Amino acid sequence: MDAMLMMLVAFAGYILMYQVYGRYIGKKIFALSQENKVPSVEMEDGTDYVPTKKEIIFGHHFTSIAGTGPIVGPAIAIIWGWVPAMIWIFVGSIMMGAVHDFGALIVSMRNQGKSVSEITAKYINARTKLFFFVVLFLNLLIVTAIFGLVIAVIFNMYPASVLPVWLEVPLAMVLGWIIYKRGGNAMTWSIVALALMYVTVVIGTYVPIKLGSFAGIPPTGLWTIALLVYAFIASTLPVTLLLQPRDFINSHQLIVALALMVIGVFAASFSGVHLNIVAPAVQATPAGAPPMLPFLFITIACGAISGFHSLVSSGTTAKQVASEPDALFVGYGSMLTEAVLATLVVIAVAAGIGLGYTTKDGAALTGLAAWTQHYSSWAAAAGLGSKIAAFVVGAANMIETVGIPHGVAMAIMGVFVASFAGTTMDTATRIERYALTELFSSTPIRIFDNKYVATGVAVFLAGCLAFSSGANGAGALSLWPLFGCINQILAALVLATLTVYLKQRGGLAWIVSGIPAVFLGAMTVWAILLNQSIYMAGGKTLLAVLNVVVLVVSLWVLIEALMQFLKTDAATPAVDAS
Repeated sequence: MDAMLMMLVAFAGYILMYQVYGRYIGKKIFALSQENKVPSVEMEDGTDYVPTKKEIIFGHHFTSIAGTGPIVGPAIAIIWGWVPAMIWIFVGSIMMGAVHDFGALIVSMRNQGKSVSEITAKYINARTKLFFFVVLFLNLLIVTAIFGLVIAVIFNMYPASVLPVWLEVPLAMVLGWIIYKRGGNAMTWSIVALALMYVTVVIGTYVPIKLGSFAGIPPTGLWTIALLVYAFIASTLPVTLLLQPRDFINSHQLIVALALMVIGVFAASFSGVHLNIVAPAVQATPAGAPPMLPFLFITIACGAISGFHSLVSSGTTAKQVASEPDALFVGYGSMLTEAVLATLVVIAVAAGIGLGYTTKDGAALTGLAAWTQHYSSWAAAAGLGSKIAAFVVGAANMIETVGIPHGVAMAIMGVFVASFAGTTMDTATRIERYALTELFSSTPIRIFDNKYVATGVAVFLAGCLAFSSGANGAGALSLWPLFGCINQILAALVLATLTVYLKQRGGLAWIVSGIPAVFLGAMTVWAILLNQSIYMAGGKTLLAVLNVVVLVVSLWVLIEALMQFLKTDAATPAVDAS
C-alpha cells in the first residue's frame, strides 16, 4: 500500500466529514447560537474564566487533549495490522470521538463550565456524582503519573530534547506578557517564540543534558519528581501567564511537525525511496498479544475517542470559549486534527520505520525486516520506550528525506512529543483541582477551596502512583492497560449522559451519541472483564482491585443512565442553565 495515497484519502475524509457531519450536529442537534450566554463572559475572572479567540483556545484545547495518546496508542495497535488501526481511527474519530468532545464542551458551556461529573449528576441523578467522580479522578491521576513518566523517559532517551522543552516555559511566559500586558499581536509574536524554540532545538542537539542517579533514584525518577513540581506550579498559575501562550506555541509546533511529516511522505514518495507500508494489513493473532477484539478499541483511545478529552472540554476549555459557534471548531475540529496526527503516526510506524531501523547490536534493517524486528511480539511492542522510539525513528526517517539532518529530526520529534505530554500533564492536574473543589463544594469540608491544597493533594497522589513500583516510575507503566479501560469507560459514561441530555431536547437527536455509547460501553466492559482474569492469574492484586472498582462504579452509572433515559419524555423541554 502506498503511504501517500492512504494519507490523502484519510485527510480528504476528515475535511469532508467536518463540513458535513460536524456542521449538521452543531446546527441541527445542539442548535448553536451566538446569542446564548457563555461562562467565559458571564463569570470572567481573569484566571480560569477568560473569553478567548477561537484560534488560541483551539491551540490550547488540542495540545491538552493530544499529548502522547495519539502516538502511543497507534504505535501499539499497529501490531494487529494497519487496516484495523486506520478503520478505528477514521470511523471512531468522526462518529464517536468528535461527537463526544464537542458534546461535552457545549453542554458544559450551558452549565457554567462545570465538570462532567456535575453535569452527570444534573441530567441523570445526584447519586451518580460520586461514582462518576471515582472514574474521573482515577483517570486524571493515571494521566498525570503516566505523562510525567513519558516525558522522563523521553528526556532519558533523547537528552537533546531537555534544553528546548524547559526553555519553552520562560519563552511562553514572555509571550503571554507581550500579548496580554503589552497588547502584542498573538500570531506574530507566537511565531517569533516558535522560531526561538527551534533555535534551542538545534542548540540542544549539540548540548544534550543527561542526568545520573542521585540518592538511589534513577534519572527517570528524578525527572518525574521535577515534572510533578512543575505541574503543581503551572496548574496554579493564571491561564494567561503560561497555559495559553505555551499552548499557542505548541499549536504552531504541531503544525510544523505535521507539515514536516506530510512533506516527508511526499518527498519520499516522489524520490527513489518509495514510502510503502511494510506492516501487515491484518495480523489477528500476533505472538503474546491479547485478542484484537475488544483490545483494539481500548489500545487506540486518543486519535479515535478518549474520555480524558471530556475532562478538558468541561474542565478548562468550556471556561474560555468566547461563543457557542466557536465550540464546533474547537471541540469537533480539534478531535479530527488529532485523528490527522494519529494517521501520520500509523504511517510513521507502518512505513517510516521501514526506511531504516538500527537494532541494539548495531544491525541496520529496512523494509519488512525493520518492522518485524521492532514488532516481533507483543512484549517487544508494549514497552513505553519502544513505543516512543517507533514513532520518533519513523517520523525522523520521513523528515530526513526533506534534507534535515537525522539527529536534528530526532530532536525535533522528541521535543514535539515531550511538549505535548507536558501540556496534558499540567492540564490534567488543573482539572483534578477543579474536580476536588467541586466534589467538596456542598460539604462542610472547605479545605479544597484552596487551589494550592487541592493541587498539592492531586500531585502527591499522582507521584505515589508513579513510584508505586519503584523509584523509576514503573508503577505508572504497569497501570497502562487499566488506564485504557478507565479512559474508554469514561467516554462511554459521558456519551450516555449526552444521550439523556439530547433526549430531553426532543426528537431522535439522542441517536448520535446513543449508538456510540452502547458500542463503546460494550467493548470496554468486555475488555475490563478480560483484564480482570489476566490480573488475577498474574497475582496483580492492586490492579485487580482497581479494575473491580472501575467495573462496579461504571456499570452503576450506565444502569442509572439507562433508567433515566427510559423514563425521560422526549418532549420534555431542555434544562440548560442558559
